[in-house]
Amino acid sequence: MFNGSRKYSPLPSSPSSSRASSSSSSSSSSSSSLPAAPRRSPRALQRHSSLLSQYSSLLESYTEGEIRQLISALVERYSQAMNSGGHELPLFARPGSRRKRARARHKPCALKELEVSVSELGLGYESDETVLFRYCSGTCEAAVRSYDLSLKSMRSRRRIKKEKVRARPCCRPLAYDDDVSFLDAYNRYYTVNELSAKECGCV
Repeated sequence: MFNGSRKYSPLPSSPSSSRASSSSSSSSSSSSSLPAAPRRSPRALQRHSSLLSQYSSLLESYTEGEIRQLISALVERYSQAMNSGGHELPLFARPGSRRKRARARHKPCALKELEVSVSELGLGYESDETVLFRYCSGTCEAAVRSYDLSLKSMRSRRRIKKEKVRARPCCRPLAYDDDVSFLDAYNRYYTVNELSAKECGCV
């Protein structure tokens, strides 16, 4: 592999040229010798073609959906830069951040929990009491069946147009936890069933 800076050694000279150079140096010892002309660096065209090949191989590793997301993100960043007057925005995300996003997208379906107030549940109750809300999160790529693949093909061929169908399994609760009881801000007692997930799966 090459280092960042290249060093070029002078070309070997023939015996006749060495004799000629020795005679010329002895006859004109008082005159200063001219430095050897350095080799030309590779043309900028080669560097551009290498850069283009790197970006081409990078884009080939993306799926069609990821390329669409990338283009939409680039357009959004460009419009934000034009509106804010910025000029320096990265065109492509760093490989490390892309790997992190890939790992985040492909986490398996699992049960998670979060401590929230009853008012934050969005069920219309006003209460400062806190409950443990368990929910399902993750992807179901490993649970794709022939049904999902065929349904996706029918949608892409526009054989199924108007129906709202899901062409891949979703991480959803398979069972729910016990009922949750609490007092609201007016000291009224309520019980909510099927609030928190107990078991998660791909359905």
